[in-house]
Amino acid sequence: MSGDGSPTAVTQTFVFADLAGYSALTEAHGDEQAADAAAAFCTVVRALLDEHDTEEVKAIGDALMLRSSDAPKAAGLAERIISGYGARHLELGVGIGMHTGTAVRRGNDWFGSAVNIASRVADVAQAGQVYCTGATREALGPAAAVRARGERSFKNVVTPMTLYELVLSRSGETLPVDPVCRMAIEPAQAVSRCLHGSVEYLFCSQRCADAFDRAPATYASTAAQRP
Repeated sequence: MSGDGSPTAVTQTFVFADLAGYSALTEAHGDEQAADAAAAFCTVVRALLDEHDTEEVKAIGDALMLRSSDAPKAAGLAERIISGYGARHLELGVGIGMHTGTAVRRGNDWFGSAVNIASRVADVAQAGQVYCTGATREALGPAAAVRARGERSFKNVVTPMTLYELVLSRSGETLPVDPVCRMAIEPAQAVSRCLHGSVEYLFCSQRCADAFDRAPATYASTAAQRP
């Protein structure tokens, strides 16, 4: 506690787990199905929190803000989310951003630059990726498997920050993705398929197949950006 009795800033690791392609899913299938996907994602993540000594701070639309006082445990949770839910879930992939720094708790929420930086790092991560800052890389220790991903400048952060991608021990098969709504699809359950530019695309619904047929170059270009 500080001299006036208010909580002092403490070092924490913040994790933002963000559903990738949520906007595309909403546009293709409507608010209700997108909301169901976000709720299902939150349920899966919440079931893992206790095992990794991590707490949920809050849900923000299609993202979860998480906090841990143990960076390696937070990284372990991130890997579980990506390698489990993100790799094979029938709806959306997940991108995760992590940063370790000081923040202040007020009630059930946390405030400080560390929170803002973690959120911005999550914006950089694409589906299937966990990105972290140099501060988190240091907190993880020398044994952590990471790849340097260069420097990034963030709004209201004076000095560019070096980002790292965690090297994950992936398990399971990566599913093909509907290029329109960004949902992963079990190949046997695809409603439609088409060949475009020597690449076969699978679709979860006839609505998505028709949308692709009207603008194949647009959707094929978007699909190619997925890792």
